[in-house]
Amino acid sequence: MNAPIDCTSTSAWAELEAHKSTFTPDLRGWFAADAGRVERFSLPLADLHVDLSKNLVTDEILASLVKLAQEAGVADRYAAMLAGEHINTTEDRAVLHTALRRPAGMEPALVVDGQDVDADVQEVLASMSAFAERVRSGEWKGITGKTVETVVNIGIGGSDLGPVMVYETLEPYATAGISARFVSNIDPTDMAQKVKGLDPETTLFIVASKTFTTLETLTNARLARDWLWTALAEAGVAVGTDEEKSAAVAHHFVAVSTALDKVEAFGIDPTNAFGFWNWVGGRYSVDSAIGLPLSIALGPDVFGDLLEGFHAVDRHVAETPLEKNVPVLMGLLNIWYVNFLGAQSHAVLPYAQQLHRFPAYLQQLTMESNGKSVRWDGTPVSTETGEIFWGEPGTNGQHAFYQLIHQGTKLIPADFIAVVNPAYPLEDGGQDVHALFLANYLAQTKALAFGKTAEEVEAEGTTGALVAARTFAGNKPTTSIFAPSLTPQVLGQLIALYEHITFTQGVIWGINSFDQWGVELGKKLALEIAPAIEGDDAALASQDASTQALIAYYRANRK
Repeated sequence: MNAPIDCTSTSAWAELEAHKSTFTPDLRGWFAADAGRVERFSLPLADLHVDLSKNLVTDEILASLVKLAQEAGVADRYAAMLAGEHINTTEDRAVLHTALRRPAGMEPALVVDGQDVDADVQEVLASMSAFAERVRSGEWKGITGKTVETVVNIGIGGSDLGPVMVYETLEPYATAGISARFVSNIDPTDMAQKVKGLDPETTLFIVASKTFTTLETLTNARLARDWLWTALAEAGVAVGTDEEKSAAVAHHFVAVSTALDKVEAFGIDPTNAFGFWNWVGGRYSVDSAIGLPLSIALGPDVFGDLLEGFHAVDRHVAETPLEKNVPVLMGLLNIWYVNFLGAQSHAVLPYAQQLHRFPAYLQQLTMESNGKSVRWDGTPVSTETGEIFWGEPGTNGQHAFYQLIHQGTKLIPADFIAVVNPAYPLEDGGQDVHALFLANYLAQTKALAFGKTAEEVEAEGTTGALVAARTFAGNKPTTSIFAPSLTPQVLGQLIALYEHITFTQGVIWGINSFDQWGVELGKKLALEIAPAIEGDDAALASQDASTQALIAYYRANRK
């Protein structure tokens, strides 16, 4: 494998170190002295308008960051990914989530490892669409002949965070009378709450697990199967024999998996299993067959529009010079904040209630991808990597944690996301509520950027110790992202934007953003600990003293 370029050894890194040594942020001064700053730092990305002007960079710093991307080989690495090279080095795999949204018939065709990737993707998309239409039209029926009213997706990680976030965001498009629910947590409360009130005769479960071995997903799938049999029996449906139980599962369960033997053993007809490939990481899979509940609840056309949005950003990254390339620039700004200004977290603040799960989705995308301490050749990293992504929708966040961003001692870069036209326009006494909402969106970035001086506070009549308490330092960096409406295309663009931000940072740091070995050890140990919890004294004796004590507490208090 090719060794990554050590970013700290580049001339651009040295330039950035020099910038840092003399850097004093002054957004007030920069805006006052430069009438063209907003225009220069505002860029289009498909349907998105992205304003980078309130970030803590000058033209010179931005030029050095772009030079860093050039010297680290960001464009070449992106081209290698698109071509299907095995850039996932620890698993020796291609990384082809971008292939999931390539339009049918795109030239040249994508053939990787001797396989026609385009043909494979289009075949699965076609089968997803056909199945979704069967459910939406009422052709697909439950065991008693009733049509589907609720889809329950059972998955975890990327098999849950993506679909639930997209469904919540695009809920206004769910017009076919089919709703969706999502179960992920192995905590039995999750399953119990999600099936509460459901009619078993009109419920369809989707079990999403590539290998059909994921502990949490398969446990929940068995719980769902038991619930189905019990609820059908309570409704007077005959499910006493093995044949009757199998028929019920066949009518009420489908799978997103490639392990057809395990799918069939569970009771699902393999013809109702929708596959995806090892070159799709879970956190990059919402536009694969993992999106089946979306295709059913929202419709294949909406799902296709979502894919179009993804692809528009893929094209932008591939075709746009680095100095105008929005995802690359945003990734480089994160490098500046993490590696030179000491930021440890990044807030994503959507001023759109429909995007309330977007920060949670980004947590997996960014932190599972770039939470690494070794480079893709196994050598230690040479600098800090990753940042903690977090956030809540405005204006809720304003009444929770914005105090820390405004007047705390931490540097917290923040992305503010909003749409011009709401899904549900409402008025309050003649006042456009969305306009009031967006006034908050605009006010927060203005306050964070420019703050409020002691002189301005005193001019309002405040005196004494209250002056300091009401002074705002400003120079808190933000990026503003605007879109006309929260359409499927726009959502696809937003997701792809952050995918490529994450990619850019990974290349600069020289890490493999597409594996996740850090989550494996805990899974393995859980399987070893489970017998000890259930009463196996030999398994208990093999645990450390703390774990033994905690298990003893559990045993003593479990009713």
